[in-house]
Amino acid sequence: MKLSRRSFTAGLGAAGAASLLKPSMSLAARPDELNILCWEGYNTDDVLGPFRDLNPGATVRAESGTSDPDMINKLRAGEVNVWDLINLNQPWARGQLYPAGLIKPLDKERFMPFFEKMTPEYGNPPYPLAFAEDEELIGMPQRYGPFSFVVNTDKISREMAEDMGWKLFLEPDMADRFGILTYDNWNIMHMCLTADLNPFESLDEAGFTAFEDTAAKIFAGAKLMSDDLVAMNTALINGEIDAYFTGGTYTASPARLDGMTQIRGITPKSGPIDGKGGVVWAELTSLVNNPDPSPLAADFLEFVQKPEIAKAVGFAEGTYNPVAQMGDPDVFAMWDSDELDAIQWDSLEEESANSVEYDEVADYDKLMEIYTVLRRG
Repeated sequence: MKLSRRSFTAGLGAAGAASLLKPSMSLAARPDELNILCWEGYNTDDVLGPFRDLNPGATVRAESGTSDPDMINKLRAGEVNVWDLINLNQPWARGQLYPAGLIKPLDKERFMPFFEKMTPEYGNPPYPLAFAEDEELIGMPQRYGPFSFVVNTDKISREMAEDMGWKLFLEPDMADRFGILTYDNWNIMHMCLTADLNPFESLDEAGFTAFEDTAAKIFAGAKLMSDDLVAMNTALINGEIDAYFTGGTYTASPARLDGMTQIRGITPKSGPIDGKGGVVWAELTSLVNNPDPSPLAADFLEFVQKPEIAKAVGFAEGTYNPVAQMGDPDVFAMWDSDELDAIQWDSLEEESANSVEYDEVADYDKLMEIYTVLRRG
């Protein structure tokens, strides 16, 4: 199966897929070289081009990853000698990278002032997951967004979808009216929430049974499954389905920017984790603990805080996302009303408040076994 933007591969033990840049490559002239391992967006010409212009003669490369664990595995396999920056979702810097010595602290004097202009979720107080347990600053937040499910509000009202939450997909009259966007790790997480389980804590046997029963009902009720967000949005627009399981601002935004604002990411108003049923992802960019560090790494991390560059990162081709820097009026001014509507800015603060932080699924391997059998039918 094609790995999607937010998919997750099981386990962190095996070495990651071969990189475009090999660890054996010569790293001569490091003051003029920068290598970035990232999610898509930071690797676009709109972001890298202006940085190259500021650093004539520098070799600036960026490689887009396929999953957080795959990118972590590259560093574990020895590619700390290659990369200067790594951009991952929020649990990994504090939970994996810093304890393993794969990333290093940022200069607080240089970077802490940027938090003062971030959105309330990330700047007031400064985002806790950007700091290690020893209080070192280990990553800068930028893109984020709630990620639960998506509906066509011409068929299912936003109010009804938010009130029903995940139980919407267990309603008998929803059978054959929804699709599943097959981002497997997210599906597992969301099926746990549908079953009133916390996916970030270990389950007992009753929990596994509840997950299996719920997942079976969701797969049985689905009209179609795809890992292609464009195909899923198209099915919503043409009336083939009225909702899809797993999605959010990230997946709904392309259709919304094209004027199809009836396509809307939904965050449940309530759920099983401290009363919350939504999940929000956020990215952190960190300095790799490269033994031959490039001074351009910290420069680039400061560079992407600039208004026009923060906008370019948030509006990478294909999907559109809010960025933490939008708390700065100069950054916010870069978005027009249609673009703000595309990323559901009107409800973003409320949806974030109704969400818990994306985290590692505690019983991922066992839940994946159950999920895979049921998905195959």
